[in-house]
Amino acid sequence: MTAASRRGAPIGVAERRAPVRLVVGISGASGSIYGIRLLEVLRDVAGLETHLVVSRAAKRTLVDETDYTVRDVEALATRVYDDRDIGAALASGSFRTAGMVVAPCSIKTLSALANSHAVTLIARAGDVTLKEGRPLVVVVRETPLHVGHLRQMLALAEMGAIILPPVPAFYHRPKTIRDLVGHTVGRVLDRLGVAHGLVAEWTGTGQPDPEPPTS
Repeated sequence: MTAASRRGAPIGVAERRAPVRLVVGISGASGSIYGIRLLEVLRDVAGLETHLVVSRAAKRTLVDETDYTVRDVEALATRVYDDRDIGAALASGSFRTAGMVVAPCSIKTLSALANSHAVTLIARAGDVTLKEGRPLVVVVRETPLHVGHLRQMLALAEMGAIILPPVPAFYHRPKTIRDLVGHTVGRVLDRLGVAHGLVAEWTGTGQPDPEPPTS
């Protein structure tokens, strides 16, 4: 007897392992390289599908900020969706995913998510991710932050999202912009439980300076 038949599944139904799917949204905030680098890393993860939505504003921003074309970025994903297609598979909780990342996440997209204002596919897919209890990581890219921004972040965090601004760290002695970007992408992947080699695990500082002798 198979495991499926023991659980009561119809005998004769083929047992198969569902693909692991991760939704990636790239919105129009500065920092499109975070979403692009994330896609590059995920492309090499065996057994993982990436389902990409690039907003209209993001398509303009990424061309201005990087040497990638929209087609280059879309080619990194397993499947690409139109942000206006709110009837796409990503709009339903029955389309099983391992979670979603919005990188970068604009304040407009943050506000849509925090207020369940699902007028775009990115916002709808994020709302679905939350309602199904799946991890939603938002790489919010804005500074300075006024009280309205902070309230939207708090509201979204209270709904279960992970607020992960791209704050650079320097303890790993970054030498290039790619190193700084990789650190943030690595922290995103940590929250999703995806193994990577972008950030070395912190093992503590070196030996402290010796105490000066007392007389």
